[in-house]
Amino acid sequence: MPSIESNTNESVVVTGSALSTSANHNANPVQIVTAKQINATGMTNLGDFLQRLPSIGSSGTTNSQTNGGGGASCTDIRNLGQSRVLVLIDGKRTSLNGASACVDLNTIPVQQIASIEILKDGGSELYGADAVSGVINIKLRHDLTTGNITIKGGVTGQGDNLTGQISGYKGWNFDHDKGNITVFGSYMSQGGVLQRNRSWAANAQTNNPTSSSGVLHGSSITGDGLFYGNNTGNAYSGNGSSGVTDYNGQRYQYGQAQSLENALQNSTMSVDAHYAVNRHFDFYMNSRYSHKTSNYYMAPEPIAGSPTTILLPANYPGNTTGEPLQVYKRMMEWGNRRFETALDTWTSMAGLKGDIVGDWKYDVSYTYGMSRETDQTEGAGNYLKLLQEWGLEPSNPGNLQDPNTTFTYNPNSCAGSAGCQQSSAFSTLSQQGAAYSNYTTINHSLYQLRDLNLRINNNHVAKMPWKNGGSFGLAMGMEHRGESLNYTPDPNVVSGNTLTNTQGITSGGFNVTEGYLEGRLELLRNAFLARDLTIDAQGRYSSYSTFGSTKNWKASINWAPTQDVSFRATLGTSFRQPNVYEMYGGQALSYETATDPCAQVSSYGTLSNAVQASCAKRGINTATFTQAGSGQVATTTGGNTKLRPETGRTYTFGAVLTPRWIKGFSTSVEFWHYTLQHMIGSLGTQYILDSCYTGADSGQCSYITRNSGGQLTNVNAIDENLGNMITSGIDWDLSYHLMVTTRDVFSIENNFQRLLSYKQQNTAGGPWYNYMGSLLYQNTAGETSGVPITRDYLTLSWQHGPLSVSYMVNYISGMRWNNGTANLQPVGTQRIKTPGMYLQDLSMTYNFHRWAFTGGIQNIANKKPPFVASATDNSDGGMYGSYYNGRYFFLQAGMNF
Repeated sequence: MPSIESNTNESVVVTGSALSTSANHNANPVQIVTAKQINATGMTNLGDFLQRLPSIGSSGTTNSQTNGGGGASCTDIRNLGQSRVLVLIDGKRTSLNGASACVDLNTIPVQQIASIEILKDGGSELYGADAVSGVINIKLRHDLTTGNITIKGGVTGQGDNLTGQISGYKGWNFDHDKGNITVFGSYMSQGGVLQRNRSWAANAQTNNPTSSSGVLHGSSITGDGLFYGNNTGNAYSGNGSSGVTDYNGQRYQYGQAQSLENALQNSTMSVDAHYAVNRHFDFYMNSRYSHKTSNYYMAPEPIAGSPTTILLPANYPGNTTGEPLQVYKRMMEWGNRRFETALDTWTSMAGLKGDIVGDWKYDVSYTYGMSRETDQTEGAGNYLKLLQEWGLEPSNPGNLQDPNTTFTYNPNSCAGSAGCQQSSAFSTLSQQGAAYSNYTTINHSLYQLRDLNLRINNNHVAKMPWKNGGSFGLAMGMEHRGESLNYTPDPNVVSGNTLTNTQGITSGGFNVTEGYLEGRLELLRNAFLARDLTIDAQGRYSSYSTFGSTKNWKASINWAPTQDVSFRATLGTSFRQPNVYEMYGGQALSYETATDPCAQVSSYGTLSNAVQASCAKRGINTATFTQAGSGQVATTTGGNTKLRPETGRTYTFGAVLTPRWIKGFSTSVEFWHYTLQHMIGSLGTQYILDSCYTGADSGQCSYITRNSGGQLTNVNAIDENLGNMITSGIDWDLSYHLMVTTRDVFSIENNFQRLLSYKQQNTAGGPWYNYMGSLLYQNTAGETSGVPITRDYLTLSWQHGPLSVSYMVNYISGMRWNNGTANLQPVGTQRIKTPGMYLQDLSMTYNFHRWAFTGGIQNIANKKPPFVASATDNSDGGMYGSYYNGRYFFLQAGMNF
């Protein structure tokens, strides 16, 4: 995709500045993606397309991340996290997904997009908080006088993930072309992919790859149950009917029941209108509505210590062990869990713009946005009703999460309760009994945005009085924005009366009043060795209702000695206040990929003795201890009202070459560097466990809880201000369009990124960890899952009259697996790294009169994603989600009218 410098010299307002600029005089590194480039890939979701670009990191949420993704698609820049990138639509803020606290790209139809501008530099000084890593400005089609209907369909080579899309738009001028109305509508459906239909993902490896115990697949929590002696720690297997036997090593392959990719449906409608009374008053408005539903499946709900460990008394019928038994069992009777979300997003804006006097212009607008989501989980179970059917009465029913809860046996617990079927924890519930104890949770979220925005600018306030002096431009403005979020989980989820993740209520908001000023001075124009010499300064003052005030600034310079080459540089600060979830989020219980150190002592190498001693201090015999579950540990997450804002500094410098003697050619190279301080996030579960048991940071031990049998019951990892982060790299962009004949044009577009550093502190003042070239296969670094050193996206195109063909290649370099503190070292034949990966696509477009036909193949080599011991799907959806479909075929037909 070309950078801004590859476009024409027309004066336009480009993301990163409030003043218009000619393409070759822009100091900010901005990448422009056209609608044609998106269309050539055949993508039906914007997030799936952006994932291919080298500057887009792996820390967002993708459609191939089903467990916890909530059906949302969110993006990030430079692997700095989806909370540090600002997504705009037509230069203005838009509604977030209230449940995910990000702009859900699944709600933006790709057919409505005219272009995308990606500012690969900090933007807090112009756009406010969140623009730490950069800005993605999605520009939609407006002011149309034509119409179009487009139909698209696609299917994978496996015959699944059937995709269909229909979209259309029509625009009309009225009142002698003073006004225009444009309407747009679309519907998209995507069938999803089940994990069992991909051989590489069907049986998930769950143990740490450096464990000496050999490869394990699936979960030890089965339908017959796994039981631990509460006094001895001995493991027993359920016999499926009346009691237990010695542990038989049986495992449940949960990958056979899970979704690999979300199923989606999205309906959108938008209306865009403007009316120019005269050059001083141009009224405009637009309103966008989206209704998105998504669903995915997971294996039946496991009993794994939530809301607290269930203990069968020593006198429980069938318990012949002579001691209380901890219960770990999968509730097959309730069926597979099904997660459904329904999201309604509405953003409306009305404004007035025009000329004030001379070259002074203004733009004032008010935006109201709202997103309302309802999500439900089938098969979550009712905890108290299940205990009732098993004849168990908790000692503290008023606090279901009390870790000291004990249970007594009552053989008549179902008496007087219609539908309750007296049963046993060792047997299978009847159909009626399963219906009685099963439960569907329903959660609600509501996000609201109110934004008043005033912008005033003049590109030619004054002409510099010296020879070859240029213009002085000035832009200023103010913004008052309020955001609020409410997330209300199901009452049974809040109280802990389900087997699913417990979660508290989130409610809060903030408002901010801001003012900004930008000045641009063209020191020289068309002078000797100064075709252009321009400096630009931007500043923003923000006053928050939660944190007081802050100031951010940015300075830049662009020097073009000739029209063939220019040099540019930027330096600025960034600021991000904690979002509502980070500040006010209710505590929630999630199950994070992690392995108990006491169950894999030998994998710690020279630290094995320290780990063994730490475990022994807690009464755990590492020679006989086994971890319950499937490589996941219950982890408490949530907000923290004591958080402080993040701050940072960013600088870039580079050069742009557009030689006159090579028509259609442009290339640029850019060095970029980010420093973040007081990063907001939560520590990885594995990092906390390792830090405690290796003795690296004994303070982390206070966040770890075990039950009396030694099993991990909880790790506390709420949001906090962590340490700092430093990352830097080089971007190289190239664009060349060669006219071979009057009907033949050959084009090459290439975007290349080379990482030079990526290191961070996981605790304030703690040691620095180098993650460059590492794959955080257990998401242990908080912000990212993969940090490849090299990424590249190449597009080769040939156009012959109405026919065009495009070949696209996406490359990701190989990575070593990292556990959060160091890259893994080889143990036997276990895999500890991923190879470099190439993804190839091919598409063809033919235009015939009013018709346009496009067809193509994604992943033409049917390349599988590389193996990653993720304990989920044997790969990493954030990094390699583009490979999950396998080979994918699509066809599209559109008609203009």
